[in-house]
Amino acid sequence: MLPFVDISTFIQTFVAVFVLADAVGNLPLVLVLTKGMTPEERNKVIDKAMIIAIAVLLLFAFTGQLILNYLQISMSSLRVAGGLLLLLIALQMLRGELDTPILEEGRDVAVTPLALPLLAGPGTLTTVMLFMSESPSPHLGVLLGLLIAMFATWLILRLATLIGNWIGAEGSVIVTQIFGFLLAALAIEIGSQGIKELFLR
Repeated sequence: MLPFVDISTFIQTFVAVFVLADAVGNLPLVLVLTKGMTPEERNKVIDKAMIIAIAVLLLFAFTGQLILNYLQISMSSLRVAGGLLLLLIALQMLRGELDTPILEEGRDVAVTPLALPLLAGPGTLTTVMLFMSESPSPHLGVLLGLLIAMFATWLILRLATLIGNWIGAEGSVIVTQIFGFLLAALAIEIGSQGIKELFLR
């Protein structure tokens, strides 16, 4: 490890970002959102989503608080917006509106919802901003923890193709319904937390 890296900060950042990115939990959602794509197309979506997520996390790490202050946007508002976005996607999954290939619909799921808000959601953005504010300059522990955590997440998401081949078409339908329901619950949890922070502070 580099001499200027705070080991404790590195470990904390890695664990927090990796857990919040929830690579294992997002695997079925990746399969649903990339349904009908070839393995190569799916991998391209995963690669693009990861690059965008890392870019957004780094942007917020260095300028996040300045941007939010300038626009007068609170993290609570971001949580509410992220929750609403996930809820809309969950409803589409439950109603079977994500059965047709995403690429044929002209939608880029790499940006939304994979990169934002699943991989780089309000919780992850908040955590990175918090660690940056508490760590000593040049923040190498936070930056390395962030990058390595996202790299590990990328490796796990690349297994989505193997899992897709294993569960088959019928399994994909079951996954769509189950995770649509769970995603709706997650969306309500994220949004309600933001609402509580907005109105009960």
